[in-house]
Amino acid sequence: MMKLIIQIPCYNEAQTLATALDALPTQIEGIDTIEYLIIDDGSEDGTVEAALRWGVDYIVRFRRNRGLAKGFMAGIDACLRNGADIIVNTDADNQYEGADIEKLVRPILEGKSDIVIGARPIDENEEFSPVKKKLQHLGSYIVRKASRTGIPDAPSGFRAYSRQAAMRLNVTNEYTYTLETIVQAGRTKMAMDAVAVRTNKELRPSRLMKSMAGYIRKSVVTIGHVFMLYKPLQFFLTIGSMLFLAGTAVGVRFLIFYVNGTGNGHIQSLILSAVLLLLGFQTMITGLLADVIASNRKILEDVQYHVRRMDYDGVSLQEEQGQKPKNGGFQRADGGCGNEKGG
Repeated sequence: MMKLIIQIPCYNEAQTLATALDALPTQIEGIDTIEYLIIDDGSEDGTVEAALRWGVDYIVRFRRNRGLAKGFMAGIDACLRNGADIIVNTDADNQYEGADIEKLVRPILEGKSDIVIGARPIDENEEFSPVKKKLQHLGSYIVRKASRTGIPDAPSGFRAYSRQAAMRLNVTNEYTYTLETIVQAGRTKMAMDAVAVRTNKELRPSRLMKSMAGYIRKSVVTIGHVFMLYKPLQFFLTIGSMLFLAGTAVGVRFLIFYVNGTGNGHIQSLILSAVLLLLGFQTMITGLLADVIASNRKILEDVQYHVRRMDYDGVSLQEEQGQKPKNGGFQRADGGCGNEKGG
Protein backbone atom coordinates (compact mmCIF):
# COMPACT_ATOMS: atom_id res chain seq x y z
CA MET A 1 0.00 0.00 0.00
CA MET A 2 1.52 3.31 -1.12
CA LYS A 3 0.34 6.28 0.93
CA LEU A 4 0.74 9.94 -0.04
CA ILE A 5 0.12 12.69 2.50
CA ILE A 6 -0.16 16.24 1.19
CA GLN A 7 0.73 18.77 3.87
CA ILE A 8 -0.09 22.47 3.86
CA PRO A 9 1.45 24.95 6.34
CA CYS A 10 -1.20 27.53 7.29
CA TYR A 11 -1.23 30.88 9.05
CA ASN A 12 -4.57 32.71 8.85
CA GLU A 13 -5.59 31.00 5.62
CA ALA A 14 -9.36 30.64 6.20
CA GLN A 15 -10.17 32.61 3.03
CA THR A 16 -7.96 30.63 0.64
CA LEU A 17 -7.57 27.18 2.21
CA ALA A 18 -10.70 25.60 0.70
CA THR A 19 -9.66 26.78 -2.77
CA ALA A 20 -6.22 25.18 -2.36
CA LEU A 21 -7.68 21.95 -0.98
CA ASP A 22 -10.27 21.68 -3.77
CA ALA A 23 -7.45 21.74 -6.33
CA LEU A 24 -5.58 18.80 -4.79
CA PRO A 25 -5.78 15.39 -6.50
CA THR A 26 -7.93 12.64 -5.00
CA GLN A 27 -6.25 9.81 -6.90
CA ILE A 28 -2.91 9.26 -8.63
CA GLU A 29 -1.79 6.19 -10.52
CA GLY A 30 0.57 4.21 -8.30
CA ILE A 31 -0.78 5.74 -5.09
CA ASP A 32 -3.25 3.65 -3.05
CA THR A 33 -4.19 6.26 -0.44
CA ILE A 34 -4.07 10.08 -0.47
CA GLU A 35 -4.56 11.94 2.80
CA TYR A 36 -4.41 15.63 3.65
CA LEU A 37 -2.73 17.38 6.57
CA ILE A 38 -2.57 21.03 7.56
CA ILE A 39 -0.20 22.70 10.00
CA ASP A 40 -2.03 25.48 11.83
CA ASP A 41 0.76 27.89 12.81
CA GLY A 42 -1.17 29.84 15.45
CA SER A 43 -3.97 31.04 13.14
CA GLU A 44 -6.61 33.38 14.57
CA ASP A 45 -9.10 33.53 11.69
CA GLY A 46 -10.85 30.17 11.67
CA THR A 47 -8.33 28.26 9.57
CA VAL A 48 -8.84 25.08 11.59
CA GLU A 49 -12.63 25.31 11.27
CA ALA A 50 -12.28 25.72 7.50
CA ALA A 51 -10.03 22.65 7.36
CA LEU A 52 -12.46 20.57 9.42
CA ARG A 53 -15.39 21.62 7.25
CA TRP A 54 -13.48 20.53 4.17
CA GLY A 55 -12.59 17.20 5.78
CA VAL A 56 -8.80 17.09 6.10
CA ASP A 57 -7.41 13.94 7.71
CA TYR A 58 -4.91 15.48 10.12
CA ILE A 59 -4.38 18.85 11.81
CA VAL A 60 -1.16 19.79 13.60
CA ARG A 61 -1.72 22.86 15.78
CA PHE A 62 0.59 25.43 17.33
CA ARG A 63 -0.87 27.72 19.98
CA ARG A 64 1.18 30.63 18.66
CA ASN A 65 2.89 31.49 15.39
CA ARG A 66 6.28 29.78 15.19
CA GLY A 67 7.24 30.38 11.56
CA LEU A 68 7.29 28.44 8.31
CA ALA A 69 10.36 26.34 9.07
CA LYS A 70 8.99 25.05 12.40
CA GLY A 71 5.60 24.36 10.82
CA PHE A 72 7.15 22.48 7.92
CA MET A 73 9.16 20.18 10.19
CA ALA A 74 6.15 19.56 12.48
CA GLY A 75 4.18 18.54 9.40
CA ILE A 76 6.94 16.20 8.24
CA ASP A 77 6.96 14.58 11.68
CA ALA A 78 3.17 14.10 11.58
CA CYS A 79 3.24 12.65 8.07
CA LEU A 80 5.94 10.15 8.99
CA ARG A 81 4.12 9.09 12.15
CA ASN A 82 0.95 8.53 10.14
CA GLY A 83 2.63 6.20 7.68
CA ALA A 84 3.32 8.42 4.66
CA ASP A 85 5.47 6.80 1.98
CA ILE A 86 5.59 10.08 0.04
CA ILE A 87 5.08 13.59 1.43
CA VAL A 88 4.13 16.57 -0.73
CA ASN A 89 4.36 20.10 0.62
CA THR A 90 2.30 22.85 -0.98
CA ASP A 91 0.96 26.32 -0.09
CA ALA A 92 -2.42 27.29 1.35
CA ASP A 93 -2.79 30.27 -0.99
CA ASN A 94 -3.22 28.02 -4.05
CA GLN A 95 -0.04 29.41 -5.61
CA TYR A 96 0.78 26.04 -7.19
CA GLU A 97 -1.41 24.01 -9.54
CA GLY A 98 -2.64 21.04 -7.50
CA ALA A 99 -2.85 18.75 -10.54
CA ASP A 100 0.93 18.99 -10.90
CA ILE A 101 1.38 16.96 -7.72
CA GLU A 102 1.27 13.89 -9.96
CA LYS A 103 4.34 15.26 -11.79
CA LEU A 104 6.12 15.73 -8.45
CA VAL A 105 5.55 12.21 -7.14
CA ARG A 106 6.17 10.36 -10.40
CA PRO A 107 10.03 10.34 -10.19
CA ILE A 108 9.76 9.03 -6.61
CA LEU A 109 7.30 6.31 -7.60
CA GLU A 110 9.62 5.28 -10.42
CA GLY A 111 12.57 5.10 -8.02
CA LYS A 112 14.51 7.85 -9.79
CA SER A 113 14.50 10.51 -7.05
CA ASP A 114 14.16 10.97 -3.30
CA ILE A 115 13.29 14.68 -3.50
CA VAL A 116 11.50 16.49 -6.34
CA ILE A 117 11.22 20.30 -6.48
CA GLY A 118 8.53 22.06 -8.48
CA ALA A 119 10.21 24.67 -10.67
CA ARG A 120 7.98 27.69 -11.34
CA PRO A 121 8.11 29.69 -14.59
CA ILE A 122 9.70 32.66 -12.82
CA ASP A 123 10.44 34.76 -15.89
CA GLU A 124 6.89 34.31 -17.18
CA ASN A 125 5.20 35.17 -13.87
CA GLU A 126 3.63 38.62 -14.28
CA GLU A 127 3.08 38.96 -10.53
CA PHE A 128 6.84 38.86 -9.84
CA SER A 129 8.57 42.22 -10.13
CA PRO A 130 11.80 42.41 -12.19
CA VAL A 131 13.80 42.78 -8.96
CA LYS A 132 12.16 39.73 -7.38
CA LYS A 133 12.83 37.68 -10.50
CA LYS A 134 16.52 38.57 -10.39
CA LEU A 135 16.67 37.79 -6.66
CA GLN A 136 14.99 34.42 -7.22
CA HIS A 137 17.53 33.55 -9.92
CA LEU A 138 20.46 34.77 -7.80
CA GLY A 139 19.31 32.83 -4.74
CA SER A 140 18.84 29.68 -6.79
CA TYR A 141 22.30 30.09 -8.35
CA ILE A 142 23.97 30.40 -4.94
CA VAL A 143 22.07 27.38 -3.61
CA ARG A 144 23.06 25.35 -6.69
CA LYS A 145 26.71 26.14 -6.02
CA ALA A 146 26.41 25.33 -2.32
CA SER A 147 24.45 22.11 -2.86
CA ARG A 148 26.21 20.97 -6.05
CA THR A 149 22.85 20.39 -7.68
CA GLY A 150 21.01 21.76 -10.71
CA ILE A 151 17.78 22.84 -8.99
CA PRO A 152 16.51 25.88 -10.98
CA ASP A 153 14.00 27.21 -8.41
CA ALA A 154 15.43 26.80 -4.92
CA PRO A 155 12.84 28.99 -3.06
CA SER A 156 9.94 26.88 -4.36
CA GLY A 157 7.88 25.33 -1.56
CA PHE A 158 6.14 22.91 -3.91
CA ARG A 159 8.07 19.69 -3.41
CA ALA A 160 7.80 15.96 -2.76
CA TYR A 161 9.87 13.76 -0.44
CA SER A 162 10.23 10.02 -0.18
CA ARG A 163 9.89 8.58 3.31
CA GLN A 164 13.62 7.93 3.58
CA ALA A 165 14.49 11.47 2.45
CA ALA A 166 11.99 13.00 4.88
CA MET A 167 13.63 11.18 7.79
CA ARG A 168 16.95 12.79 6.92
CA LEU A 169 15.64 16.37 6.89
CA ASN A 170 16.99 18.70 9.55
CA VAL A 171 16.15 22.43 9.44
CA THR A 172 17.98 24.77 11.82
CA ASN A 173 17.05 28.29 10.61
CA GLU A 174 13.67 29.77 11.56
CA TYR A 175 12.87 31.78 8.41
CA THR A 176 12.30 29.15 5.74
CA TYR A 177 13.17 25.52 5.08
CA THR A 178 13.45 25.78 1.28
CA LEU A 179 17.11 26.70 0.81
CA GLU A 180 18.62 24.74 3.67
CA THR A 181 16.93 21.44 2.80
CA ILE A 182 18.23 21.59 -0.77
CA VAL A 183 21.80 22.25 0.35
CA GLN A 184 21.55 19.51 2.96
CA ALA A 185 20.19 17.02 0.43
CA GLY A 186 22.84 17.93 -2.12
CA ARG A 187 25.69 17.62 0.36
CA THR A 188 24.43 14.20 1.54
CA LYS A 189 24.13 12.93 -2.07
CA MET A 190 20.36 12.38 -2.07
CA ALA A 191 18.80 11.80 -5.48
CA MET A 192 17.12 15.11 -6.25
CA ASP A 193 15.31 16.37 -9.34
CA ALA A 194 13.14 19.27 -10.51
CA VAL A 195 10.03 19.28 -12.69
CA ALA A 196 8.31 22.23 -14.35
CA VAL A 197 5.07 23.18 -12.61
CA ARG A 198 2.34 25.75 -13.19
CA THR A 199 1.28 28.57 -10.89
CA ASN A 200 -2.09 30.18 -10.28
CA LYS A 201 -3.18 33.78 -9.93
CA GLU A 202 -2.12 35.29 -6.61
CA LEU A 203 -4.94 35.24 -4.01
CA ARG A 204 -3.06 37.18 -1.35
CA PRO A 205 0.30 38.95 -0.88
CA SER A 206 3.29 36.80 0.05
CA ARG A 207 3.76 36.28 3.80
CA LEU A 208 7.49 35.72 3.46
CA MET A 209 8.08 38.84 1.37
CA LYS A 210 6.50 41.69 3.33
CA SER A 211 8.99 44.15 1.84
CA MET A 212 11.77 43.90 -0.72
CA ALA A 213 14.41 45.09 1.76
CA GLY A 214 13.28 42.59 4.38
CA TYR A 215 13.21 39.77 1.85
CA ILE A 216 16.76 40.56 0.68
CA ARG A 217 18.07 40.82 4.24
CA LYS A 218 16.51 37.55 5.39
CA SER A 219 17.55 35.72 2.22
CA VAL A 220 21.17 36.88 2.57
CA VAL A 221 21.21 35.82 6.24
CA THR A 222 19.68 32.44 5.37
CA ILE A 223 22.14 31.75 2.55
CA GLY A 224 25.07 32.82 4.75
CA HIS A 225 23.80 30.55 7.52
CA VAL A 226 23.54 27.63 5.10
CA PHE A 227 27.07 28.21 3.81
CA MET A 228 28.47 28.31 7.35
CA LEU A 229 26.71 25.07 8.23
CA TYR A 230 27.44 23.02 5.15
CA LYS A 231 30.57 24.61 3.60
CA PRO A 232 32.31 26.13 6.64
CA LEU A 233 35.87 25.67 5.43
CA GLN A 234 35.25 27.41 2.11
CA PHE A 235 33.16 30.13 3.79
CA PHE A 236 35.71 31.08 6.44
CA LEU A 237 38.76 30.56 4.22
CA THR A 238 37.27 32.94 1.66
CA ILE A 239 36.67 35.65 4.24
CA GLY A 240 40.00 35.02 5.95
CA SER A 241 41.90 35.15 2.66
CA MET A 242 40.29 38.47 1.75
CA LEU A 243 41.30 39.95 5.12
CA PHE A 244 44.79 38.49 4.84
CA LEU A 245 45.29 39.87 1.33
CA ALA A 246 44.00 43.28 2.40
CA GLY A 247 46.43 43.27 5.31
CA THR A 248 49.29 42.25 3.00
CA ALA A 249 48.42 45.03 0.55
CA VAL A 250 48.41 47.66 3.34
CA GLY A 251 51.68 46.24 4.67
CA VAL A 252 53.34 46.44 1.26
CA ARG A 253 52.11 50.03 0.97
CA PHE A 254 53.80 50.86 4.28
CA LEU A 255 57.04 49.18 3.20
CA ILE A 256 57.10 51.26 0.03
CA PHE A 257 56.78 54.43 2.08
CA TYR A 258 59.40 53.15 4.54
CA VAL A 259 61.92 52.35 1.81
CA ASN A 260 61.39 55.84 0.38
CA GLY A 261 62.14 57.34 3.80
CA THR A 262 58.57 58.54 4.54
CA GLY A 263 57.43 55.65 6.75
CA ASN A 264 57.17 57.75 9.92
CA GLY A 265 53.98 59.39 8.71
CA HIS A 266 52.29 56.12 7.91
CA ILE A 267 52.52 54.15 11.15
CA GLN A 268 48.71 53.80 11.10
CA SER A 269 49.07 51.71 7.91
CA LEU A 270 51.40 49.35 9.75
CA ILE A 271 48.89 48.98 12.59
CA LEU A 272 46.01 48.39 10.17
CA SER A 273 48.06 45.80 8.30
CA ALA A 274 48.85 43.92 11.51
CA VAL A 275 45.17 43.94 12.55
CA LEU A 276 43.95 42.69 9.15
CA LEU A 277 46.60 39.97 9.00
CA LEU A 278 45.69 38.79 12.49
CA LEU A 279 41.95 38.80 11.73
CA GLY A 280 42.53 36.91 8.48
CA PHE A 281 44.63 34.28 10.22
CA GLN A 282 42.10 33.86 13.03
CA THR A 283 39.23 33.56 10.54
CA MET A 284 41.03 30.82 8.61
CA ILE A 285 41.70 28.95 11.86
CA THR A 286 37.98 29.29 12.64
CA GLY A 287 37.26 27.69 9.27
CA LEU A 288 39.41 24.69 10.12
CA LEU A 289 37.65 24.25 13.47
CA ALA A 290 34.23 24.69 11.83
CA ASP A 291 35.12 22.00 9.28
CA VAL A 292 35.87 19.57 12.10
CA ILE A 293 32.52 20.44 13.71
CA ALA A 294 30.81 19.91 10.34
CA SER A 295 32.28 16.41 10.17
CA ASN A 296 30.80 15.67 13.59
CA ARG A 297 27.49 17.08 12.37
CA LYS A 298 27.42 14.51 9.57
CA ILE A 299 27.88 11.74 12.11
CA LEU A 300 25.09 13.16 14.30
CA GLU A 301 22.75 13.44 11.31
CA ASP A 302 23.35 9.78 10.50
CA VAL A 303 22.63 8.83 14.13
CA GLN A 304 19.50 11.01 14.04
CA TYR A 305 18.30 9.20 10.91
CA HIS A 306 18.61 5.78 12.55
CA VAL A 307 16.86 7.06 15.70
CA ARG A 308 14.01 8.34 13.54
CA ARG A 309 13.71 4.98 11.79
CA MET A 310 13.41 3.30 15.15
CA ASP A 311 10.87 5.89 16.30
CA TYR A 312 8.68 6.10 13.18
CA ASP A 313 8.98 2.57 11.80
CA GLY A 314 10.14 0.49 14.74
CA VAL A 315 13.16 -0.59 12.68
CA SER A 316 16.30 -1.61 14.56
CA LEU A 317 19.76 -1.01 13.15
CA GLN A 318 20.02 -4.73 12.35
CA GLU A 319 16.89 -4.83 10.20
CA GLU A 320 16.82 -4.24 6.49
CA GLN A 321 16.35 -0.73 5.11
CA GLY A 322 13.33 -1.65 3.00
CA GLN A 323 10.98 -2.76 5.78
CA LYS A 324 7.38 -1.54 5.43
CA PRO A 325 6.59 1.50 7.61
CA LYS A 326 3.98 1.42 10.33
CA ASN A 327 1.07 3.82 10.69
CA GLY A 328 1.98 6.24 13.45
CA GLY A 329 -1.62 7.12 14.42
CA PHE A 330 -2.24 10.18 16.58
CA GLN A 331 0.27 12.99 16.26
CA ARG A 332 1.34 15.47 18.87
CA ALA A 333 3.29 18.52 17.77
CA ASP A 334 6.66 19.33 19.32
CA GLY A 335 7.02 21.76 22.18
CA GLY A 336 3.84 20.61 23.88
CA CYS A 337 1.55 21.97 21.19
CA GLY A 338 -1.51 19.84 20.67
CA ASN A 339 -2.83 18.13 17.56
CA GLU A 340 -6.24 16.87 16.59
CA LYS A 341 -7.42 14.65 13.78
CA GLY A 342 -10.23 15.92 11.65
CA GLY A 343 -12.41 14.26 9.10
